Order: sequence, then C-alpha cells, then structure tokens
Amino acid sequence: MPHPTRPDSPCVALCSTALGDEICMGCGRTFFEVANWVFLTDEEKEAVWQRLEAHWAVRGLPPPWLGRS
Repeated sequence: MPHPTRPDSPCVALCSTALGDEICMGCGRTFFEVANWVFLTDEEKEAVWQRLEAHWAVRGLPPPWLGRS
C-alpha cells in the first residue's frame, strides 16, 4: 500500500548526481539509488524512503518532496 505523503519517487528535479555528486543535493539519494530507482524492489525502496525521511528529520527539515505540487 502506498504511503499517503510519498510521491512515486523522492526526486525533486534538482538532481546533482548528474553533475558528479555521489549524493543528490535535491533528494538525498545516492547515485546508485537515483539511477536504479525503477528497478528497486518495494522493500528496497522502503529502506531508501525511511533513510531519507530520517536524514531530513535529524536536520529539522521537512522532506523536499512534500513541497512538490
């Protein structure tokens, strides 16, 4: 069952992995996660989502995908 506050992907169209960053400055995913998102299993995606949500929470910031329209 999809999470009610999650889009299909954490992408916020500010991808810095295309510029050579190992971690995307937009969403926080690794280059591997960005490049392989469509191939990840639901369980793998869930692990990424949980890590990203924790990443933003410890910084006191809302996840950037919540601001997407």
